[in-house]
Amino acid sequence: MHRYLRAIGFSKVKKRDELQALINEVVEQTILNPDKLNKKGNGQGYVSARDIAADEDDSVYAELSLDFVHGAGICVRGEFDEDNRFLYEYYFPYLRGNHISSNEDITIERQAEKESYAGVCDDIKIGVTIIFYLQNMIPYKRLKALKRLPVQGTSLILSALSIDGTIMMPIIKNEYEKQRIKKVSYERNQLIAQARMGDEDAIESLTLEDMDTYTTISRRIHKEDVFSLVDTYFMPYGVECDQYSILGEIAAFRIDKNRITDEEVIFMTLECNEMMLEVCINREDLYGEPAVGRRFKGVVWLQGSIEFPQQNF
Repeated sequence: MHRYLRAIGFSKVKKRDELQALINEVVEQTILNPDKLNKKGNGQGYVSARDIAADEDDSVYAELSLDFVHGAGICVRGEFDEDNRFLYEYYFPYLRGNHISSNEDITIERQAEKESYAGVCDDIKIGVTIIFYLQNMIPYKRLKALKRLPVQGTSLILSALSIDGTIMMPIIKNEYEKQRIKKVSYERNQLIAQARMGDEDAIESLTLEDMDTYTTISRRIHKEDVFSLVDTYFMPYGVECDQYSILGEIAAFRIDKNRITDEEVIFMTLECNEMMLEVCINREDLYGEPAVGRRFKGVVWLQGSIEFPQQNF
């Protein structure tokens, strides 16, 4: 079983036949019953979609997805044989994001064990190189077959699934402090951009700034809690490259139910290191009550959907 199935409301799915029933429903709704396919919803707001493309070797790959809770569901991937039969390869739970997280250039690499891809985005404001699981593989394969890679002018929509999270209270900040933080962050991003271009003065300024920050935190940590000093963070977690430990401020949230299991799933829009990120988690796995302004702390599996310019298709 996929560890993050429970994040979209399938915590009770433990047996292979239960999982197979879910996979069969995805395939039936998207291939066997195409008349019922409705990319805007099936009358109840549950989106189903299919995307098919041939690669440079004329292998026909398919990506079939079906919502089981509004905005999240299961994606099944495989390929069609010469008799036009769908050959299932693997599945994964997904969450569709709604906010553009980055406009930086993205590098995509195929994973070793199966036909799946990871994306790499180096965004200044995050502070670390983002590695995510690519949700929309088919558009990438289509562009690759057409030999139109690399593509400039893409945008990235990030989302994440979590199976362990905690709600934390916010750090109290007045309007002046909020504006000061934005100004400091903007100036730091400018210095990082200049340092990347080889500006020695910018590199020296960043080094001195980091030393001052370290000294300040080392002095205050003896008397204050670390989460009163750190507002948000985004850090790699464990040995898997697309998992992160995050702390972000809740900008919006909603609670929905899985239409099969009736389990509650909480969707949160987080502002983390100046980046907008959608996160969903099973209600049973979240400690605390979400509210706008509070913070979410947890470990997430990061996914991403790349928005390719339409003129490239």
